[in-house]
Amino acid sequence: MKNKIIYTILFLVTILLCKAQTVSDYIAFYNGVVPKLNNVAIYKTQFYGQNFSNFYTELQSKNINITMLFCDYKTDPGSKYYILKLFFCDGNMLRVASQNSFIYPRVIITFENEIPKQVDDMIQQNHAQWSPTFAQFFANMKIEKIDFIGVKGYNVDDFSE
Repeated sequence: MKNKIIYTILFLVTILLCKAQTVSDYIAFYNGVVPKLNNVAIYKTQFYGQNFSNFYTELQSKNINITMLFCDYKTDPGSKYYILKLFFCDGNMLRVASQNSFIYPRVIITFENEIPKQVDDMIQQNHAQWSPTFAQFFANMKIEKIDFIGVKGYNVDDFSE
């Protein structure tokens, strides 16, 4: 629970400290990345049981760039991380989305095995910003499930796939 609070604080600080972006910038971002995500979502099950590195390579091949990450529990309350949440816009864009009640796209990956606890320190040291170090850290973790959230429209409050 303590780590979840720390992640939330890091997330909010990132949003608040970023330079201004406009609504039109966010809409352009959203309309650029979401069709790519939806294209990958069509065949997401082919990554089930596979290493994260395969999924990550697919995202890169589609020019889908991960910018931020958070980890979460599989159950609530929980103490073991199994879930990786990937974001594709920076804090600037997240701030614009939040201020305008827009939805932001994200991918939620559930792994077959627990994410090692050292991820807490890594996330704090990197201010939840994605880097090649994270790609390597998750590379050999097997994917159980992938959910694509916020991909039905930036102003559509439907969080189902």
